[in-house]
Amino acid sequence: MADDKSNAAEYWKANVRTIIGCLVVWAFVSYGCAILFRPLLASIPVGGTDLGFWFAQQGSILTFIVLIFFYAWKMNKLDEKFGLGE
Repeated sequence: MADDKSNAAEYWKANVRTIIGCLVVWAFVSYGCAILFRPLLASIPVGGTDLGFWFAQQGSILTFIVLIFFYAWKMNKLDEKFGLGE
């Protein structure tokens, strides 16, 4: 019983760590690259516009899609590691 609680606590800790990592990437891309660092990224051309504008319009959306797939992949790995796989 104590081993199950310990295992559940480790699983939850790994899950929260993954969520926090995804949120940090999300915040950096959506607020950092698209808003705060836009003046610095304005000098880098991408597809006929600057990198800051690209991140605000398309880059952040593509990053969010990648984050969704990463989270699903990572959680499947954690489920397998802790014996909760399908």
